[in-house]
Amino acid sequence: MSNYTTGEIAKLCGVTVRTVQYYDTRGILVPAALSEGGRRLYSEDDLRRMRVICFLRELGLPIDTIGKLLREEDPGSVIELLLEQQEQSLKAEIDTQTEKLEKLEALRRELKGAGELSVESIGDIAYTMTNKKNLKKIHLTMGLTAIPVSILEIAGILLWIFKGVWWVFALYVLVAIPWGIVISRYYYKSVAYLCPQCHTVFKPKFKEMFFARHTPKTRRLTCIHCGHKGYCVEVADGDEA
Repeated sequence: MSNYTTGEIAKLCGVTVRTVQYYDTRGILVPAALSEGGRRLYSEDDLRRMRVICFLRELGLPIDTIGKLLREEDPGSVIELLLEQQEQSLKAEIDTQTEKLEKLEALRRELKGAGELSVESIGDIAYTMTNKKNLKKIHLTMGLTAIPVSILEIAGILLWIFKGVWWVFALYVLVAIPWGIVISRYYYKSVAYLCPQCHTVFKPKFKEMFFARHTPKTRRLTCIHCGHKGYCVEVADGDEA
């Protein structure tokens, strides 16, 4: 039966000598024998064990987990569970890294359109990006509540035109007016605005906000902190603290 030195088994498995020595100290790859000079000697079984260890390490399993698995009398009974746990862990890590990559790409896009950069402007971009998820929830809530009202409106118009039934459209009007009031107040209560001049978040008066010119992401307002009048970035309220 062949015996391998630490260097030989390291070369065959594509790892460093220090890695082999480390596995020895952790008790998961103890050499089969020692030479007269005290050198570690590994057997064919040790080589196969080392390759299993390397394979499991490539899958990301921790050393402690590998050690427990190799000490099991029936490793087949736990390997599936361990691999499933590792799979879930890796998927979670991939999701985290993907989210970071998306934020990085979004930041680069924002920086390209930001013009002259400063620490404050970068801070504004970071704030709006972090706040974006909450803002989407607000817009989604408004959109979902608008669906039944819009369906009622379309149905009322079609029935009035083609069937002469007018009461459905009248019902729409009765529903739309209070819905408009409620959703407008919800919108006002849920959002605030980030001033590009003093970089603070503020809430304008309802009337000013309601009648101000706006784009999908900004609204032309007067900052209550510095008096700047211009397009301010919409953010979800309640996150300033």
